[in-house]
Amino acid sequence: MDKETMIANLNQDLANELSAIIQYTTYAAKATGPYRPQLTQFFLAEVPDEQMHAQYLANKIVALGGEPTTVPTKVAEASTNREMLEAVLVAERAATIGYTKRAVEADEFGDKGMAVQLEDMVRDESGHAEEVERILCDWPL
Repeated sequence: MDKETMIANLNQDLANELSAIIQYTTYAAKATGPYRPQLTQFFLAEVPDEQMHAQYLANKIVALGGEPTTVPTKVAEASTNREMLEAVLVAERAATIGYTKRAVEADEFGDKGMAVQLEDMVRDESGHAEEVERILCDWPL
């Protein structure tokens, strides 16, 4: 894995984290119904983790000599609470897969510190996914 490819891959991860921040913030505003307070709180509570991930990625990109992206990936459109939760679940699962792959790449790149940090991010994202799965478990269709 060369440095330019690593920077490009980390920039894709950064774009996804920027999207997650927007997604959680927007969905918090859009939550409706009797569970609105709990959903709003849940969505907003996820933002700090995503911000920390984004900051780590931006810092690492700069340390490698790259320019961090400021353009997020597209946020999934969702109208209902269930659609929002399902979109978040898809994003968290994708992040888990992406960071698992990126940790292997970081190891191959020879940056053990980055690999460990990315593995910690796998733990965070998979934990977020598990929480959303539990919320959706008995959610009415």
